[in-house]
Amino acid sequence: MIKKITALLLALALLLALAGCGAGRGGAYPNRAITLIVPYSAGGTCDLVARRLAGLMEKELGTTITVVNQGGASGAIGIQACLDAAGDGYTMVMTADSLGTLRVMGLSDEISYDDFTPICAVVNDPKVIVVAADSSYGTLEDLFADMAARPGKVRMSYTGPGGSGHVQSLILNALGYEPSLTAYPGGSDGLLAVLNGSVDFTNANYSTVVDYLAEGKLRCLAVCADEPLAALPGVPAITDLRAEAAEYLRFPFTPLILQVRNDVDAAAVGTLRSAAAKAMASDEWRAYVEESCLEKLYEKYPAQEEIYAFMSGFESLVSWMLYDAGAAPRSPEEFGIPRP
Repeated sequence: MIKKITALLLALALLLALAGCGAGRGGAYPNRAITLIVPYSAGGTCDLVARRLAGLMEKELGTTITVVNQGGASGAIGIQACLDAAGDGYTMVMTADSLGTLRVMGLSDEISYDDFTPICAVVNDPKVIVVAADSSYGTLEDLFADMAARPGKVRMSYTGPGGSGHVQSLILNALGYEPSLTAYPGGSDGLLAVLNGSVDFTNANYSTVVDYLAEGKLRCLAVCADEPLAALPGVPAITDLRAEAAEYLRFPFTPLILQVRNDVDAAAVGTLRSAAAKAMASDEWRAYVEESCLEKLYEKYPAQEEIYAFMSGFESLVSWMLYDAGAAPRSPEEFGIPRP
């Protein structure tokens, strides 16, 4: 009898041990690698920021975060890949401004901010107006004066309809200026066009021009925001010269937001939010953001409710700007997007 009891106890212990092993595989989140999708090509601001944040979050989560680039269709392909993955918290996506315009631009009938739960707002790469170092435009007023005198003649490079550069051109239109737009495949191509004199100016992300400015190859005329950049002393914000621009510049135009599918459970979302917050409180992250002159959206919109409010307001403003300009083929009304 004692032997039978002992055997039963041993068997029970073995079953408990095996159950423990199984719990280890499917237990506390996360217990395997996480994928972070960047819906754009490698080397851009979204990619660089995602990789830096992923490396720091790995330390907090105790697991690997694999960054995967899935570009195409203004981000729609990579964003859809996140939606197609299991809603288990093991797939994240770093979204940019295009998520707010995919529907009105006819790139997706369904994908929008509404499909995602934000982990955190990350950063914004400020937009700046730059010209070649030998340009005749010494100030923003010089550029404005020439555009006013020669409507449709002053050449601006951009990356095509619906992008942040295009939206910036629409803001110039709203201020009464009409640049001549030339589309290029990417931001670097647009900058090269400025450097070689193919166009007169461009509206670029600050991180992409900082080295050219330091080398004296480009000159910055203005910051496309409602306040100047500390890294560019003496360079005005557009609102310093045109106060009416504040209506259009109240939102960051290249917002990066770390997101997961809506059906990821709250505990996993909380774990990811905590890891991101600790990562962004680190000295390494702070130094990176300061050196890159990135706007700290995680401080501007720290709570999920604030991120949701920002996304809604941004989508409304940009979608209607594009549609009213005839650049967007679908009306925001089709998708219940109210006018700002």
